[in-house]
Amino acid sequence: MKLYSIMTAAALALVAFACTDDLDQKPVIGTTSEQIYSSVEGYQSVLAKIYGSYSLIGAERGGGSSDISSNQGQDMLRTLFNLQELPTDDAAYKYMSGDNLTDISYISWDENDVWVSDAYYRLYYIIALSNEFLRYCDEGSLSRFDTTDQSEIRQYALEARFMRAYTYYIVLDLFGKGPFVDENSPMTAYIPDAYNGKELYDYIKSEIDDVAENLPANPDYARAGKGAAYALGARLAINGQVYTGESHADDALDYCRKVMELGYSLESDYRKLFNADNDKRTNEIIFAFATDNANSATWGSATYFIAGACPNDGDDVTGLYGVGTAWGNFSMRGEVTSLFAEEDTRRLFLTDGRTEFFTDGIETAAQGYRPNKWTNLDDEGNQACVTDIGVNTDFGVFRLAEIYLTAAEAVLRGATGMSRSEVLGLVNDVRYRAYGSDNGKITDAQLNLDFIIDERAREFYHELMRRTDLVRFGRFAGSNYNWQWKGGVLDGRGVDKRYDVYPIPATELAANPNLKNELY
Repeated sequence: MKLYSIMTAAALALVAFACTDDLDQKPVIGTTSEQIYSSVEGYQSVLAKIYGSYSLIGAERGGGSSDISSNQGQDMLRTLFNLQELPTDDAAYKYMSGDNLTDISYISWDENDVWVSDAYYRLYYIIALSNEFLRYCDEGSLSRFDTTDQSEIRQYALEARFMRAYTYYIVLDLFGKGPFVDENSPMTAYIPDAYNGKELYDYIKSEIDDVAENLPANPDYARAGKGAAYALGARLAINGQVYTGESHADDALDYCRKVMELGYSLESDYRKLFNADNDKRTNEIIFAFATDNANSATWGSATYFIAGACPNDGDDVTGLYGVGTAWGNFSMRGEVTSLFAEEDTRRLFLTDGRTEFFTDGIETAAQGYRPNKWTNLDDEGNQACVTDIGVNTDFGVFRLAEIYLTAAEAVLRGATGMSRSEVLGLVNDVRYRAYGSDNGKITDAQLNLDFIIDERAREFYHELMRRTDLVRFGRFAGSNYNWQWKGGVLDGRGVDKRYDVYPIPATELAANPNLKNELY
């Protein structure tokens, strides 16, 4: 829950970026960029802004003074949850029409969808912040500082490049392509080139490999280090077949090995990875977006994951979640909850008075178990903060469990460098944690890709990965795998393969003739 050392409330207050609809527009920081970048503290404040841009939407508590104008006015993590979980077999939204999420839930969106547009423009806003920061990390700008300050700012530049690479990865994953701009792009009268999937993939990988060499092995909490860079590389590469048409399983395994060599270990208590003291879980959490009720209160990020999951249609169970108000936004879908054995400690659902599967509409209150994975409770089970806004629970972007399961998947997809028996051991380490005994361990004969996709559902539900996983396994669009209400019908139906990616928003197509939605 504690914010990384460079982010304080004062630092956040320093930075107020203007709306940037054009990708080459220069963010306005405070009074002028030149004033902000006149001190190391100014660089720190902007770097803090870049890190905070996934959880926060503006400089004021709860999202006032929003950074950009958007349709729904929500933060990046809340938007990603909606795009990554709601169209899948994982989460079912209860207020679809009121929150403009019917088309997302039923996989029937188009280039005018408000959530798709908000995701696109907020991602490119974060890229614009990073580019602006890096323009002031050139040798001419640094010549004003002494050698100690120059070294510190160069380190910040590596972190900004990591955040930009991570953001371009999200662009690639959601849209399959996108316009490319960096700190060297012209500032005015410039229409960015459109990068296809392979071009974006190659750029992201080159940035990862370059910055990882000089990032610290043991960074401050919620700041990028070698582990974060390698974990991003593993996630990028395991999806490389989707993005480029070619397998990158060997690269994925290589990145996983590099993460494991850094000495991370699995947290023994799965629940503690998702509570208000999860900033203490640096043994497993490789990189996190930190939120803190005192300094970075938000209606989004983990606040949404927790209050949104807390049911408001029966007895008051807010104490189980550590929040004062139940929003009741979403439930689980039965296809995922039915994958869990009773003794699996990851089976964190409220089931009393609820049916596991739907017999009526997706918005029916008592249908679908309610997840109780994310909480605002501390390690002792107490509510971590008492407020009407914000929680103290951080979002772990990368965890060691993902690295273990990705290594196993890479070997199953043909990677060499680890044996089946080695990755079976990694999988069984994850399973042992889940069961607290050898009862959850599997045999070599059970280790296959069908097992991996189901295990990822059990381990990573509501961690913003499910759509990506289903696409990679060929189970999202098309009719290979249907779940209730897929395609807008109770029993589910196949949908067009174009829905494996989201469309570039219509407003962006009108502004940039280099961009096209070939599938839409």
